[in-house]
Amino acid sequence: MNKRLRADPSQPIDSLPYEDDSLFVRAAGRAMQVLSAFHHASGPLSLSEIALRAGIDRSAAQRLVHTLSKLGYLRRGPGDRGYLPGIRLLDHTLDVLRLDPVIQKATPVLLELRKTIRERVDFSLYDETRIIYALRMQSKRETFHATLVGHSVPTYCTAGGRALLSLLPDEAARDIIQRTPLHKYTAKTVVEPAAIMKIIQKARTDGYALVVEEFLHGEVALGVAISRGDGVPLGAIHVAGSLSEWTPEDFVKRASPLAMEAARAIMGSL
Repeated sequence: MNKRLRADPSQPIDSLPYEDDSLFVRAAGRAMQVLSAFHHASGPLSLSEIALRAGIDRSAAQRLVHTLSKLGYLRRGPGDRGYLPGIRLLDHTLDVLRLDPVIQKATPVLLELRKTIRERVDFSLYDETRIIYALRMQSKRETFHATLVGHSVPTYCTAGGRALLSLLPDEAARDIIQRTPLHKYTAKTVVEPAAIMKIIQKARTDGYALVVEEFLHGEVALGVAISRGDGVPLGAIHVAGSLSEWTPEDFVKRASPLAMEAARAIMGSL
């Protein structure tokens, strides 16, 4: 079975089940854990903080940080304090965005959708318990952080995430929900697994998922899934508006046919 590195940098490589994988290079895995230590960091990290977050000893962290710094994947923070990700990582971000066939096909379609609907349009990639934003076409209301690609959000409480879960059999969707920490992002966030499953089943029938103030206050968002020909989830279109300008009913009436048409165009070109 092909096992992936956990996105959680707090779990050390030595605790992961790779002992039977003769091809797995632990040194490379530890290097990736060092880079993953910066997930959710609020500023530069010290060597000790990197070691703790990566789950390795300080001596190993020192060697790996030195190597990654020499290669341009890490750099010193302001005032030569701590470490930050290096600009060399942006080369790999570009490779993902320009070579991914789904993103290639989705970009012109979503640019046209953004022109038509004049609200925020995003495209995310599916990663089971979370979705990762690969394209972000902001509206006039967006903050800096909300425009960044690479930002990830849970599948269970977001429009695109629920649309993607609706492509799965109930058992598979339920398993993903059970493996996800269910937090209330707002007072309206649905966190009961049975209730989430009912919403996912409705999305399967409707062809889209609607979220009203479950992830962000004052926001209504609609998500439509993108899949392979065999139904395997790939990504999702998100369209989001402000409840100060839309009722949920009017937003669905306006956004759902446009987003579903865009999804058909993308899937037809894959």
